[in-house]
Amino acid sequence: MASPKPRVCYWFRTDLRLHDSPALAAALNLKPEALFPLWCWDPNYVYKHRVGVHRFRFLLESMTVLSDQISAIQPNSKLLVVRGEPVELLPILWKKWGISHLVFEKDPSAYGRRRDAIVLEAAKLANVTIVSVQGHHLYDPELVTLKNKGKPTLTITSLQNIVKKMGNVPKPVDSPKVLPLPLMKGSTNTERKEILLELSNALRGTPLFSGNCLEGDTAVDLNSASLGGERQLPVTCYETVDGGDALFSVPTLESLGMSADKEAKIKGGEVIALKRLATLCEDSKYIATFSKPKSSPAQWVDKPSTTLLSPYLKFGCLSVRKMWWDVEEAKQRYIGAKTEPPENLNGQLLFRDMYACAEYAIGDAFGKVRGNEICRYMDWNLPTVYDESGVEIVPRPPGDSVSESRLKAFKDGQTGFPWIDAQMRQLKQEGWMHHLGRHSVAAFLTRGQCWISWERGAEIFDEYLIDWDPCSNPGNWMWLSCSAFYAQYFKLYGLVSFPQKYDKTGAIVRKYCPELAKYPDAYIYEPHKASANVQKQAGCIIGTDYPYPILDEKNSKEENMARMKACYEAKFYGNSKEVLDGTANALIQQLHGLKGAPKEYVFPGSQKGGGASGGASGGASGSGKKESKTLDGWLKRKANSDGDGARKK
Repeated sequence: MASPKPRVCYWFRTDLRLHDSPALAAALNLKPEALFPLWCWDPNYVYKHRVGVHRFRFLLESMTVLSDQISAIQPNSKLLVVRGEPVELLPILWKKWGISHLVFEKDPSAYGRRRDAIVLEAAKLANVTIVSVQGHHLYDPELVTLKNKGKPTLTITSLQNIVKKMGNVPKPVDSPKVLPLPLMKGSTNTERKEILLELSNALRGTPLFSGNCLEGDTAVDLNSASLGGERQLPVTCYETVDGGDALFSVPTLESLGMSADKEAKIKGGEVIALKRLATLCEDSKYIATFSKPKSSPAQWVDKPSTTLLSPYLKFGCLSVRKMWWDVEEAKQRYIGAKTEPPENLNGQLLFRDMYACAEYAIGDAFGKVRGNEICRYMDWNLPTVYDESGVEIVPRPPGDSVSESRLKAFKDGQTGFPWIDAQMRQLKQEGWMHHLGRHSVAAFLTRGQCWISWERGAEIFDEYLIDWDPCSNPGNWMWLSCSAFYAQYFKLYGLVSFPQKYDKTGAIVRKYCPELAKYPDAYIYEPHKASANVQKQAGCIIGTDYPYPILDEKNSKEENMARMKACYEAKFYGNSKEVLDGTANALIQQLHGLKGAPKEYVFPGSQKGGGASGGASGGASGSGKKESKTLDGWLKRKANSDGDGARKK
C-alpha cells in the first residue's frame, strides 16, 4: 500500500519571499498533496519585542506582497495568516488541517531557537515531521559556531577563516513554478473562497490567544505609549484566530494598536527588493567600487549613498545569497580596481553573518551587558536593573534624573547638537539612518558624551529601525561603545568636524531640524555660537526655539576617556564575578575617581532662556532652581508647547 502523500505546512518567518528559498524548495521536494503557506502572528513580537510603526508597516506590506506572489502562481491560494502564539496554535492546526510536515527556514536568533525548541517537542508528540533549512544567512550560524568550537566570531577575519573551509556561498535556487492548494483532506474545492471557508470552519472552537506563552510579565507591553512606545490604541488583531470576515488576511496597523498616519518612506516587499537590487547591479562601477566607510551619512532615504537593502534582508524579502551572487556578477563586468572585504558589499554581508554567529554562540546574553562573556563592563549610567535573583526588572526603574533627561532628549532629537538631532529625527520619522550616522549617535550616547549604557540606545533602535536585527543591532552597539568587537575607544566623531566632511551646508540638519533651516552655514552645526542678531534673523532663538547643548562636549569627552581607560584597566566583562555580585562599579570608580550622578549643566550665557542639562559630571553645574536653564525645563516647555499646538489644532 502506497504511503500517503505529505500534507505540508510551510511556516514563513524570516523569509518573506518566493525567490531563492531553500526551505520552500525543500517543502516542495516532498511532493505534497497540499501546501499551507502559513504566517502565525506571534504575540511575543507584538508585545514583547520593541517594534515601532515603521517596522510593523514594512512587515505588513511585505506579507501582503508575499500573499500576492503566492496567488500569482496559484490563484486559489494565499498567505494564511493566523493569530496566536505559535507554540499553542500550531499543534491545533496540525490536527485540524491534517498536517504531516512542518517546514521552515531556520531562525538562529536566541528567541527563535527558544520558540522552535518548544514547537519541535510538540511536533514529536503530534507525530509531525519537522524540516528546517538554513537560508537567512550566507552560512549557517549553527555550523559556523560548531566549527569554531562553540566560540563567538569576534572579527571578520576569524569568520572568513572559518567559512573559506566551508566552500562558496551556495548559488540561489529558482522560484517555484507551481504551488499545491491548501486543501482539507478529501476536499474537492477548487475556488479560493470555498477553500478558505473550509479551513476556517475546521478552526471553529480554537481558543483565542491566551497570553500563557508570553515571555516575561504578561501585563507589560513594551510598545505601549506608557512605556515610551508608539502604541496608542488597543490591540484587536487577536479577537479572532483566522481574521474574521477577511479570512486569513494580513492584519492592519490599527489592529496592532498603531496609527497609520505616519508616511512610509521605505516600502516593503519582495518585488521592490528585487527591483532595487537589479537597478543597483546595472551600475557595475558603483557595485565594484562601493566602500561603506566612504559613503555619505548626510543624505536621506530618497537619495541614499548606500543600497538601502538592509530592511529587505532583515525580513527575508531579499535573499542574501542572491544579493551576494548578483553583486559578484556585477563586479565581474567592471574593468578596473575593485574594493575588497570588509569595506565592499560582500564584506557588509559577512559582517551580518559575523554578528549572527556571535549571537548564536552566546545566546540571550548577547543583547545585554550582564552575563555577556564578550562585553566589557563599564560603569554606565542607566544600566539595566536586575532583582536579587538576577532577573531583569521590566519596566526599568528610573535612574538619575539628569541622565534620564539626556536619554529623552537623545531619543527625541533635542540634544542641542544639530548633527545628532537630525540623525535621531530622521530615524524616528523614516525608520532608517545611514550607518555612519548610527556610528555618531551611538558614540555620543555612550563613550563620547552621555556615558549612558548602550543597552538604552539599542532599545531605541529596536523600536525605530526598520532593518533592526536581533544580532546586528546589539552587535553594532557593543562595537560602537567599544564594549566588544572594537577597542579604539579614543577615536570619536566630532559633532561639527565629522558632518562637515560630508556637507558643509548642513542640508540634512535643515531637512530634519527645520527650525534651524535659515541659519548660515557657519553656524548650522553649532547654532548656539551664533550671535543674538544672527539667531533673530534666522527666526530661531537658541534656548527658546531650539535647545542649548545638553552638555559640555569637551569636558564630557575628557571625563569619559578617563572612564574608558579605567574600565579597560579593570578588565571586567559581563560574566565577571564582580559584575554579577554588584561590586564592579565601586572598583572601577576607585580607578577613575568620578563618582555620583552627573550634575546639571547650564549653558554659559543662557540666563535669559532655554536650557540643557548635563556635562558628564563636570562642566558648569547648575542648581536647577531656574527651570528655564535646565534640560528638564526645556523638555517640559517643549511638551507644553506641543500640547498647546495639538489643542489649537
